[in-house]
Amino acid sequence: MPDRRVYRMPKAGSINDLKLQTEVLSDPEPGEVTVKVKAIGLNFADIFAMQGLYSATPKGSFIPGLEFSGEIIAVGEGVEDWNVGDRVMGATRFGGYVSHININHRYVIPLPDAWSFEEGAGFMVQGLTAYYALTTLGNLQKGATVLIHSAAGGVGILANRICKKAGAYTIGTVGSASKVDFLLKEEGYDAVIVRDNTFGEKLKRALDGRPLRLIMECIGGKILQQGWETMAPMGRMVVYGNASFTSHGSRPNYPGLIWKFLRRPKIDPLRLPTENKSLMGFNLIYLYEQTDMMHQLLRELLALQLKAQHIGHVFPFDKMHEAIRLFQQGKTTGKVVVTVED
Repeated sequence: MPDRRVYRMPKAGSINDLKLQTEVLSDPEPGEVTVKVKAIGLNFADIFAMQGLYSATPKGSFIPGLEFSGEIIAVGEGVEDWNVGDRVMGATRFGGYVSHININHRYVIPLPDAWSFEEGAGFMVQGLTAYYALTTLGNLQKGATVLIHSAAGGVGILANRICKKAGAYTIGTVGSASKVDFLLKEEGYDAVIVRDNTFGEKLKRALDGRPLRLIMECIGGKILQQGWETMAPMGRMVVYGNASFTSHGSRPNYPGLIWKFLRRPKIDPLRLPTENKSLMGFNLIYLYEQTDMMHQLLRELLALQLKAQHIGHVFPFDKMHEAIRLFQQGKTTGKVVVTVED
């Protein structure tokens, strides 16, 4: 097998410690396939993992990265569903920032013929996140009004498309007014509002009397609190991230994080029956460990025949740090992808 290039962290803490190096690639074990990676999708979980803020982060040295696409170049013993040359997209519990990967054959699925490798690298993690949160947890129904935070991100774009397939009314939120037109004209959101000090008032105006039934929550802080207070009885809030805790630097800003932690919203479970609302949390790592459930959800998601993910930014493999810095700043639209050249 060829040597592989990897971005490895000696331990979680500072993104500056992420270094490109060459490692020996072993032959695939029984049940595994070897994928020559063509594109890597970036996710907020990568940032939290590298900064040591993600509980699922491996101890000691590790390779970040949760999703990729590429071409199978070797097949391990006992693997019958895959052949050398097959185009695939895959999900991995870390280890995705690489030029080649050995992975159990059940964690890759066919890349649709019409999709590029870049588009494939932006589908599995964010598609599964959006679909599971909306349908399994959120009980998405026709006619429901859904609030989707970070609407211009990969999860937000796919979540809106899933909602539209179900006949739901979608309100997106963004941190910058520059993203509003794209979401309204290109992605078909029913309304888009910019998160600022008047967010609560903007949300009520956008609802225009509609009951808010479902919130895709990934911001935290005051935004979470205002969404919770506005949500109608029988409403469901699904928390799958906390962007307000993200640092724009290489290391976490611990004083700032402590301040935000102390001021975080506190929702009393004793009041939930009276308010008749539901608060749920979701971590994709759990779903990764439930392989049969993951494949069932993927089948349902692919059956919706959504168009390919919107790829907003593409960087070459040796510009990984530049890609991460742009992603951290919250200025991106769509998926940020890193490509691996031959």
